Amino acid sequence: MKKNFCSLSHIQLAFGFTLLASGVAIGQMRVITGTVTDNTNNKPISGVSIFQEGSDAVATTNSSGIYRVQVSGENPVLVFKHPDYPDRKVSLSDKVAVNVSLGKENDKEKSIEEVVLNAGYYKVRDKERTGSIAKISAKDIENQPVTNVLSSAQGRMSGVSITQNSGVPGGGFDIQIRGKNSIRREGNEPLYIIDGVPQASETPSLYSATILPFSSINPLNSINPNDIESFEILKDADATAIYGSRGANGVIIVTTKKGKKGRTEVKLNTSYSLSSAARRMKLLSTEEYLDMRRQAFQNDNISVVPAANYDINGIWDQSRFTDWQKELIGNTATASVVQLSLSGGSENMSYLISYNHNEQSTVFPADFRYRTNNFSGSFSYRTPDKKLELNMTNSISFQNNNVQNDDLTRRSLTLSPNAPALYTSSGEINWENSTFSNPIAGLKSEYLNKTAYFNNGLNVSYKLFPFLSLKMNGGISYQNFEEQSLKPHTMYNPSSGLTSANSISSKNKQTNFSYIIEPQVVGTYGWKEHQFELLLGTTLQQTVSDQGAIQGLGFESNALIGNIGAAKTKVIPDQVVTQYYYTAAFTRFNYQLKKKYIVNLTGRRDGSSRFGANNRFGNFGAVGAAWLFSEEGFLKESQWLSLGKIRGSIGTTGNDKIGDYQYLNTYIVSANIYNGITGLNPARLYNPYFSWEKTVKKEIALELGMFRNRLGFSAAYYENTSSNQLVGIPLPATTGFSSIQSNLPAKIQNTGWEFDASFQVLRSGEFKYNTSLNVSIPRNKLLEFPNLEGSTYANQYMIGQPVGIVKLYQYDRIDPVTGLYRFRDFNGDGKITSPDDNKLAERVGVELHGGWNNSFRFKQWSASFLWHFVKQRNFNYNRQISLPGTMNNQPVEVLNAWSPSNPDADYMSYTAGTNAQKNALNLFFQNSTAAVGDASFIRLKNVQLNYSIPVQKFGFREAMIYVQGQNLLTLSNYFGLDPEFNIVGYLPPLKTYSMGFQLTF
Repeated sequence: MKKNFCSLSHIQLAFGFTLLASGVAIGQMRVITGTVTDNTNNKPISGVSIFQEGSDAVATTNSSGIYRVQVSGENPVLVFKHPDYPDRKVSLSDKVAVNVSLGKENDKEKSIEEVVLNAGYYKVRDKERTGSIAKISAKDIENQPVTNVLSSAQGRMSGVSITQNSGVPGGGFDIQIRGKNSIRREGNEPLYIIDGVPQASETPSLYSATILPFSSINPLNSINPNDIESFEILKDADATAIYGSRGANGVIIVTTKKGKKGRTEVKLNTSYSLSSAARRMKLLSTEEYLDMRRQAFQNDNISVVPAANYDINGIWDQSRFTDWQKELIGNTATASVVQLSLSGGSENMSYLISYNHNEQSTVFPADFRYRTNNFSGSFSYRTPDKKLELNMTNSISFQNNNVQNDDLTRRSLTLSPNAPALYTSSGEINWENSTFSNPIAGLKSEYLNKTAYFNNGLNVSYKLFPFLSLKMNGGISYQNFEEQSLKPHTMYNPSSGLTSANSISSKNKQTNFSYIIEPQVVGTYGWKEHQFELLLGTTLQQTVSDQGAIQGLGFESNALIGNIGAAKTKVIPDQVVTQYYYTAAFTRFNYQLKKKYIVNLTGRRDGSSRFGANNRFGNFGAVGAAWLFSEEGFLKESQWLSLGKIRGSIGTTGNDKIGDYQYLNTYIVSANIYNGITGLNPARLYNPYFSWEKTVKKEIALELGMFRNRLGFSAAYYENTSSNQLVGIPLPATTGFSSIQSNLPAKIQNTGWEFDASFQVLRSGEFKYNTSLNVSIPRNKLLEFPNLEGSTYANQYMIGQPVGIVKLYQYDRIDPVTGLYRFRDFNGDGKITSPDDNKLAERVGVELHGGWNNSFRFKQWSASFLWHFVKQRNFNYNRQISLPGTMNNQPVEVLNAWSPSNPDADYMSYTAGTNAQKNALNLFFQNSTAAVGDASFIRLKNVQLNYSIPVQKFGFREAMIYVQGQNLLTLSNYFGLDPEFNIVGYLPPLKTYSMGFQLTF
């Protein structure tokens, strides 16, 4: 009984305390009312979300800007949020009525100073930066119908040229930041940093060459674009020298989204898109094609058509027509995206968890799929005394790509228009009695790759004193890449007699594990009009790569083709494990005087295991300076000049992208077995003396902000000179080696102008309109190359010319008498030969590029569109054109062929391929100046239309429906399938329409 009494007393006591606490809480509750207005025109703002910090209760302003919200506590903080204005917080104290104004123009400096750039090891206000840093934010990236952020970045940043390498999902990108610095293609890749962790560049593939150009996969495929908060590119020496040997080709810094303190937020985003080939070529009709073929035999004096010419000898239906571009690359690809995120936090802690699923098909006539599942999370914590701060980010991605082994784009352009149907009446692959090489038979084969990716970044800082902090940046990155190529015998004509014993399965697996640790000391100190900042740090990084491949030949059944263990014969090449060690010490010193004179010094000493002991370490550094002349007394009160800055930099960065163990004697396992013993073959010559490629970068720039930052303008000129080129120097065959890794004493120079302008055309009132323009004019040339004429590179490069030139035969039009192509005979020996006569250097590449972006907002509506433009010369369709008159369809341009009545034609008279002279001339034609032309274009790159649905009264925070388009319109006179992407035989990027819905709770 006593025990029950005690329990009852405890319950009564707890209940009493509960009532007391509730009474206190109720006593502290109050209602706050007020009006929210725009600080530029004092007009009320509707749709503003108001809530107490740390509370889930949200109120919104009505059409008169009036709100009413309930709060509790001694000194609550109200948060005011609206998509068109910066967030604002107000401490209430004992107030019960609070009127608030929102706006972006509280003073002439604020809009510039609030833009903070991530320079990797430090952050800097845009106004105070001395280096060249380009940035796009989440609003430029999110909800676009793309799987890689690089597609979103095209045309948005000056000095950055981005080309998508394929319209097949999961492909790679070619990105050049202020041109090519290296002779080697892989030596021009930038450094990728994701949440502070360096990433491998392109992932090489062994089996994707027939479907993915350059057989590479971009590392940013593993990051969901909607998870990215900002995307920065460091360009000049001041910005990149702190990365030392890895910054020669620029640095790409990706920062994923973090949680924000405040109420818990759940966001659902889903979209569906349709994609198709962006452009099509106009090809010959069946009638035009057959007429060309008949003329070809007539020109070759062949009266009886050979039996193998099924298109015109009656075997194939001569009244049949098939649009093969529609049949083979004309399907509509679909893509669906679902993303769910949870975020929130308190005053000292925030978190974000996100999941994204993306599924995409292709335009080929088969059900191939590219699937990605992305998980991301972040956690931030700061102690109440604000001394200790911890930030952790995690990204996990699983990619599963399944496509065919062969791109059908080339066949769609060359297949005879009267070729037979793809399938028989019973649905089988049609071989038309062994007269038809059916292109869809290749769909029986498969190329599959899977990527599992994990990236963790950790940043910890502790403030020892108000002027001194200790920091630790670290992280790990892991990638497991598996690919498999399956080629069953069923992809070949049954009449060949092949069986599953002829089926082939190939598999390759690569893993990369990397960790990085970077302890740092940061000191800041201010004294009167002087501001000092010092950064000291070290880097320790290790990367371990493991690669192994196996091929299986012959199976009892194709049902076992996915299991190489069931193959009758197995071929196992070298299994390779490599280790890369990298260490560095770096420093940065920043000095400001009166907030208008700024000097920034950076230095780094790097050590890389990719070089021999004598050249393992290199020194890199830069100095940057800026003068904010708008802060001078005679301009400080100017009503028209908000910002005026002159900045410049000079410094040295490097490049060690040559692969591991290049300086050592290495051996590979011999394919030959002698007396039961497997031997080793030498694979590389020893050379411990080569060292870093080095790039000296110089830049001068002017930045202006005028009329309260309504108009912004910047102009920059840069000059980058790269030397000590890391290449394989060719050797005579008598040495037993084709080349030796070394430094080539050649110099490459990149110069250029970059212009950026922005104009807030309408920024007050309900209708707002902003426009921005960027233009880049890059130039590239080979400055020095000792003994070039006597080297094997003599047919590739010329002193004073761009490294992107091609040596071609000079096309001198058609001989009006003979109807044959003519080419200039440079050496005068009466015949056209290589390398004696392909002497004319044609520049292939970009001469100017840029983008024009426009954004609009009216009440709940917002819209934007981006034009991307490029002036360039490149290879056209003549580079790959088949001999007109052979059993290949042609573009309609070949109708302008030579005849006695048409002596000024573009193409020589048709031939069926039996004329040896014409066959040789067509090869010269493909490698002549006729194969290079204007590939300039203007492309409507992106269009967006968003509508914010007023759903606050239903308990939701935000709701938006949006429509987007990608690659919608291309204006160009280019002769070919696509002017931006012209790699022979591969599918160009697609045109996409997308519709989506976003809901925030």
